[in-house]
Amino acid sequence: MMGKQRLAAGIFAIAALVCAAAGCTWENTCREEKDKKELLTIGFSQVGAESDWRTANSVSVKNTFTLEKGYNLIFEDSRQKQANQIMAIRGFIQQDVDYIVFSPVVENGWDTVLEEAKRAGIPVIVIDRMVDVEDDGLFTAWTGSDFYLQGQKACAVLEKYVEVHGISEVNIVNIQGTLGATSQVARTKALKEAAEKNGWNLLAGESGEYTRAKAYEVMKNMLAQYEDINFVYCENDNEAFGAIDAIRDAGKTVGPGGDIQIISFDATRGGLESTLKGDIIINVECNPLQGPGAEQVIKQLEAGGQPEKHRYVPEQVFVYGRDILSIETGGKEYMTTPVTEEIIEGREY
Repeated sequence: MMGKQRLAAGIFAIAALVCAAAGCTWENTCREEKDKKELLTIGFSQVGAESDWRTANSVSVKNTFTLEKGYNLIFEDSRQKQANQIMAIRGFIQQDVDYIVFSPVVENGWDTVLEEAKRAGIPVIVIDRMVDVEDDGLFTAWTGSDFYLQGQKACAVLEKYVEVHGISEVNIVNIQGTLGATSQVARTKALKEAAEKNGWNLLAGESGEYTRAKAYEVMKNMLAQYEDINFVYCENDNEAFGAIDAIRDAGKTVGPGGDIQIISFDATRGGLESTLKGDIIINVECNPLQGPGAEQVIKQLEAGGQPEKHRYVPEQVFVYGRDILSIETGGKEYMTTPVTEEIIEGREY
């Protein structure tokens, strides 16, 4: 980073001479040039805008890396395509940004472009989903959620729910996220393990691509294939909304006392409103406010420090009603949070 700072200082010195020759005053053009050079430039590649969660994640990054706080943010929406993200990262390298931050659409396929960033001397910070690379020195740090633990928590609540309500048979379908994404891989794995452990009938699993429209289509097809579904494990809130729409359009009901119960992830404001009504009975939080975590890494690097390689954001388990107030998984106890109007009103996203 010091090389870039010396280069910036040299550029500013030349700009100052040019300004002086042109009759500029220190207070106007030259000051603006100096301020511009002192900003840290952050190149951010976002997966897309497929869900309410993703929108909140983008807002968190934009609200963190502002001009007022000393940043020049270059934001690129990759529209759910890895090729677009790779192109964006290469563009950041060409622009010689100070830092690259990105949320990968899938785990694999990043070695080459991240090697290019490393050779250019640009630190890479990964947020949300993980990357699977041969050399983990290709990225500086990662901040995000423990998706496998999220899945374990959801299944632990479901296990207790089945016991408390005396449900003799669990016939569950899985509307998965984008196949290959860290969140999808981990949440699906947790469900498969729980189904095997508890003797649940895992009837089917298909990607809803984290969108309401695709989940509606998947749920509609599943209902046509299986008449005895009584639980749906949706891997985000938007998929849960699509599943609920399809279930109701098929003449069935959701919620306690209904035909089908919904499990979801994210705990967005809309998701928690559905949980308060009972349309969703379990909603495990996936905290999208990850901009500050990325900034913390950058501040540590700027100060000459060494940030942690992996850091998890804090998250809760939300439930409908007060039947289940705690769960245990992995040898640890976790408290659940019954959803209230006050909790929804206090949500940041």
